[in-house]
Amino acid sequence: MAAITFPRPDAADSVLPDALTRRPQVLETERPPVALVRDADGVFADFGLAYFGTVAFTATAATAGQEVRIHLGEKLGDDDRIDRQPPGTIRYRCLALALQAGTHAYRLGIPPLERNTGPAAIPMPAEIGEVLPFRYCQIEGAAADTVTDLVQIATHTAWDEDAAAFASSDTVLDAIWDICRHTIKATTFCGVYVDGDRERIPYEGDAYINQLSHYATDAAGAYTVARYSLEYLIRYPTWPTDWQFHIVLMAWEDYLYTGDDQLLRRFYPTLQAKTLTALARGDALIENTPDRHTPELLASLNFDHDRYIFGNSLMDLVDWPPGSFTQGGVGERDDFEMKPVNAVICAFHYRCLVLMGRIAQAIDKPADAADYEARAARVYAAYNRVFFDPARGVYRDGEGSEHAALHANMMPLAFDLVPAEHIPSVVAHIKTRGMACSVYGAQYLLDGLYRVGEADYAHSLLTATHDRGWYNMIRSGSTMTLEAWDWIYKNNLDWNHAWGAVPANTIARWILGIQPTAPGCSRVSIRPQLGPLTHLRAHSPTPLGPIHVEATDWHGPAATLRLTLPPGCHADVTLPPGFTPATAPPGQLLYTRS
Repeated sequence: MAAITFPRPDAADSVLPDALTRRPQVLETERPPVALVRDADGVFADFGLAYFGTVAFTATAATAGQEVRIHLGEKLGDDDRIDRQPPGTIRYRCLALALQAGTHAYRLGIPPLERNTGPAAIPMPAEIGEVLPFRYCQIEGAAADTVTDLVQIATHTAWDEDAAAFASSDTVLDAIWDICRHTIKATTFCGVYVDGDRERIPYEGDAYINQLSHYATDAAGAYTVARYSLEYLIRYPTWPTDWQFHIVLMAWEDYLYTGDDQLLRRFYPTLQAKTLTALARGDALIENTPDRHTPELLASLNFDHDRYIFGNSLMDLVDWPPGSFTQGGVGERDDFEMKPVNAVICAFHYRCLVLMGRIAQAIDKPADAADYEARAARVYAAYNRVFFDPARGVYRDGEGSEHAALHANMMPLAFDLVPAEHIPSVVAHIKTRGMACSVYGAQYLLDGLYRVGEADYAHSLLTATHDRGWYNMIRSGSTMTLEAWDWIYKNNLDWNHAWGAVPANTIARWILGIQPTAPGCSRVSIRPQLGPLTHLRAHSPTPLGPIHVEATDWHGPAATLRLTLPPGCHADVTLPPGFTPATAPPGQLLYTRS
């Protein structure tokens, strides 16, 4: 099977020199309103979905210089018009436009904001210009009643609308999939994964979730946007300790999906540094203290760039924000006690050692692979000796801590650090904590739960209707996922943050159960975990084509699972007891409950 061929950069790509991949092209789509109201206040348009972009329209002015005021916003107020004082960083702007005499077509220019167009932010392509995320538009002024042909100009990279689909017996889950899918498309507005509109800065933790969810929803631009974003972050890393590890996670997923090992070979020394083995002490666990941040370590991590915004130091994040960051919220760390030897940081380190062993094997470095495997084994043993509390059956936050936060337990569960005999007590403890993590931390909470077969509980978290769940984002009125569960939990939150779109990849990777096990998706594991769902019909993209999954009467005597694989893709299928293969048409796999 041939690997994906990436477009090579040219001299016009000034954002990231010496890249393997050209910055993906940003496209524009004109979208008419789904609802248009004309009244004494002018014209009010609802475009149905928020996108980053601007508006265009035709208007007639009696005299030159006649003004219209154009209001753009993401949120409705109590009067069913645009909220002109939204909380946090939910976007609203009012811009004045002077018209020419007569009838003319106009495209609104968006003035830049200082915060998200600074040196650390990703600039919009010059041919596109500045954009704003909005769903609603209101035009006021004497000429407003002449406005016609009003459209939202939406920006995004190449996107295959038919690449993915999901429908199930749970309408709440279906709605959550829809908002997450749209979020992934809309947040490609500048061709690189960014954290939202407040900063427009790529962050490694955000980008990893973005990558997984992009792979799960699109086949047109996903591999190129993810590859370019990964290269950008290798060159321009950010400050959290946790984020360094995500480069290794992203590189491995890039290889599994694309089948292209160029990036692994080109950046192998950087990937080695990103394991933070330089911070390992004698028992192989990571110890993170400022005196260990040597110039050599920082240089190996590429901390020599001018886009860095918090200084050259590695600070443990665990989750974001802490309780001190918000008014009225509890924070997203579950009172995690920060220690120099940190259970979350050491869990990431272990996962990176495992993956580096596989990466070394993939690029013909067997001695390195053996070394990483041995290091991983040492960390596994030390991790369970230092962090596990046998009296309570839980993992402590760090060396010297007695606190057992959700994060100290969900991370080792997600990264396969929990011995089989300890899984029941760790899961029991996790279930007492609920969703005591952020929309980012939810990635690893759900990964851990599904990894050990806790599909019913994971489903209850996915479809919760309280204010710490994804349905609350829909209920708030947003059409993209939020940066946090709600404003009270992060007072400067935005309404366009792809790290909140975790369910998009959770549905594909765990509910449908599709995960690549060989480069280029030439072999995949399919282990559906429907939890309480009784049926579903879906397809999920791969570079070879979509994998179709149809399940019916899942918990009943007539249960069936029908799979359709693209040519060149082979599947290892794992099903609950009672399912057996049945005769199926060519190109399909059929399983029924006997």
